[in-house]
Amino acid sequence: MQTFWKLVIAGVRPALLSAALLSAPLCSQAEPATPPHADDQTPAPLPPEASLKQSIHVDGRELTYTASVGALPVRDASGKKIAEVVYTAYVLDGARDASRPVTFAFNGGPGAASVYLNLGAIGPKRVQFGDRNDSPSDPAVLKDNPGTWLGFTDLVFIDPVGTGFSRSLVKQDETDKTFFTIDGDISYLSRIVYDWLLKSGRMTSPKYIVGESYGGYRAPALAHALQVKMGVGISGVVMVSPALDGRSSADPETSPMSWMATLPSMAAARYERQGKTLTPELMAEVETYTRTEFVTDLLRGQKDSQALERLIKRVADYTGMDLRDVRHAGGRIESHAFLRELYRDQGLIGSWYDSNVTAPDPFPWSADRRSGDPILDRILAPTTSAMVDFVTRQVGWKVEGHYEALSNEVNARWEKHWFTEIESASDLRLALAVDPKMKALIVHGYNDLSCPYFQSKMIVAQFPDAAGGDRIAVKAYPGGHMFYSRPDSQTALKRDVMALYAAHP
Repeated sequence: MQTFWKLVIAGVRPALLSAALLSAPLCSQAEPATPPHADDQTPAPLPPEASLKQSIHVDGRELTYTASVGALPVRDASGKKIAEVVYTAYVLDGARDASRPVTFAFNGGPGAASVYLNLGAIGPKRVQFGDRNDSPSDPAVLKDNPGTWLGFTDLVFIDPVGTGFSRSLVKQDETDKTFFTIDGDISYLSRIVYDWLLKSGRMTSPKYIVGESYGGYRAPALAHALQVKMGVGISGVVMVSPALDGRSSADPETSPMSWMATLPSMAAARYERQGKTLTPELMAEVETYTRTEFVTDLLRGQKDSQALERLIKRVADYTGMDLRDVRHAGGRIESHAFLRELYRDQGLIGSWYDSNVTAPDPFPWSADRRSGDPILDRILAPTTSAMVDFVTRQVGWKVEGHYEALSNEVNARWEKHWFTEIESASDLRLALAVDPKMKALIVHGYNDLSCPYFQSKMIVAQFPDAAGGDRIAVKAYPGGHMFYSRPDSQTALKRDVMALYAAHP
């Protein structure tokens, strides 16, 4: 997930930038877990791969599969092992079908493990999290996931260095330079995908990539890197709640793009509070207004009093905010201020990931927000507990150490200003242009303010059809950043992804 979660606490608007591979490529390859030499100061290798046979009942049939947990080493140019990257794979049992796809899944952060897509969205088992009624102390029990993609693709969930149980084996400075940069991230993760395919004998399988939030940036960047650097073709990319280009919102004082991106999501939240069902037809009016009168009046500036007054009234109507607050903001509603003011009289705070999910504000009279996000604070416990139990007790991959579902440390150590520079819409254009058969799907929750759906719609509208723009779709569903926590939205996601894969239940 994405998830730009550290920025919520900092109150910073995220944004996104283009990735390039390191000039000195990293290498990784499978190796047996042997004890280190006595003079080696690195920790003992992680355990060898462990597997478990499981089954689920989904789409009216029983699926039997093998769940495996293991680690792949990352090596530098000299051959020194510098990291171990942990994966969780689900492979359908039975005779090998050469046409069966394999999908690689990444969450975001940076600093998030892949547990959110795994145990929340598309893996064969799920634990309940992300909904407004969930509690951190709810039992972390895994159940069959009706929204799993396992019926039409094998699944490999990858935890980048510093997340899950994946770890660096070098000093902090080298770790930061090698793994916690935009370029380095794509370089070693593209090699990890290659190495898993090689180890598993799946080089000729159809291959897909799915990423959420910052992983939604990773997905097209990895696809292009795999195409032109690793020699691995990618059949399709699914971007879940991505922020494809944050440069447009890096300077909200001079660019209207950030205000345009979030206004429809604020309107969606109000429609939902009014009991309306969110549909493309319902959202069409505010989207048209945002593209036309809103941006025109915004660009007229403060000196055009008539335009400003029109803007203020329409924004107040769409968002449900007090007219005085909208006037004070000049019609420019910053998302964190929106969350604070919307529920202030109720003593609540809204989530940046779904503004209709709230929690009590423990410091309602403080000038600044002093609490965490209502969704993020609630999902850490169930996802961590469920994943650790699954890996160590059920699968039997015995490992020591803390499982980092959301690593604040990794996020803080990521390269400076990444959130105002990152952009992978260009990588998506390039990947689609390279492969005339590749397809892409961008999916969002209407209520997400962290990675608003309308930003993706505006970006994709500029893609030329001749270079692949006719092979990419943008879909939005009721809910927020993790809209798949709502059963109906998860069902719709699965339906749209199956269409991308040309799959049948």
